Amino acid sequence: MDNTPGLGQFDFAGDDHVVPFQVEGLDVRGRAVQLGPMLDAILERHNYPLPVARLVAETVVLTVLLGTSLKFEGKLIVQTKSDGPVDLVVADFATPDRVRAYARYDEEALQAAIDKGQVLPQQLLGEGILAFTIDQGVHMQRYQGIVPLDGASLEEIAGVYFRQSEQIPTKVRLGVAELLDRDESGKPRHRWRAGGMVAQFLPESPERMRQPDLHGGDGAGAHELEIDDLWDEARVMVETIDADELTDPTVGTERLLYRLFHERGVRVYPPQPVYDRCTCSREKIRDVLASLSQEELEETVQEGSVSVSCEFCSTTYRFEATEIRPQ
Repeated sequence: MDNTPGLGQFDFAGDDHVVPFQVEGLDVRGRAVQLGPMLDAILERHNYPLPVARLVAETVVLTVLLGTSLKFEGKLIVQTKSDGPVDLVVADFATPDRVRAYARYDEEALQAAIDKGQVLPQQLLGEGILAFTIDQGVHMQRYQGIVPLDGASLEEIAGVYFRQSEQIPTKVRLGVAELLDRDESGKPRHRWRAGGMVAQFLPESPERMRQPDLHGGDGAGAHELEIDDLWDEARVMVETIDADELTDPTVGTERLLYRLFHERGVRVYPPQPVYDRCTCSREKIRDVLASLSQEELEETVQEGSVSVSCEFCSTTYRFEATEIRPQ
């Protein structure tokens, strides 16, 4: 039984809702989330091997935490490209609430890694990059931040991105869990859950946001400022979160935030729902096919028709050749 005080008849956001929060006593703002049915639908559709499913789940959590902060109509794409058994993981968030994701992997190389027990993120991904792309539409230039896959976990790599690209003190926590229970009829059931939090230090005085130089040392240009005490306190608090707390459905996002920050005073804002919704459509696919040259189209057509499958949602669209380019 949870006897956490102070929450009263609070209306909890529940799964698949990102909760923005602010801790005024620490000059910290952030977002937290627990994902359930939405994540389950994405992973069940692809039936990934367990290590791959975990990578995709973490990427989805990171993407929704960052994507829900966009203040404009557009898309955030989080993507790894590497030389490991899992050479591509991508998730994108289309404002205001659509999420999709998929991974590409070499079955033989993945199985060999699993047989050797090499299932940590850095072992599955290998060497490569993590890219964050913000797309505001065809009339706006894309912004992209890239960092090397240099870290033991996706949250560590994301931390490097924020230090290098955003230059805002940021702490990211991600967690993934498998639930084995029974459905209403008593049959065994496997479900995925994931949770995460991003906390950022945003004081009114900009000079308090600067961090020590990434490479350290006494060379010219290295910052000599120490990390602000308030941020140090907030960072340590976030680091104490256990992965089980991030994914436990009995804890809930608001209750977790209260446990962490109630002494400093945490304020939560209306939650934002996120949905498993692909952005593909028959019309979009037709437009792409119609843009092909006659030679490219002839290579694509088989027995008078063209079939195109979306890698994200696994939907297959079939077109007669005359639909694409009427004779």
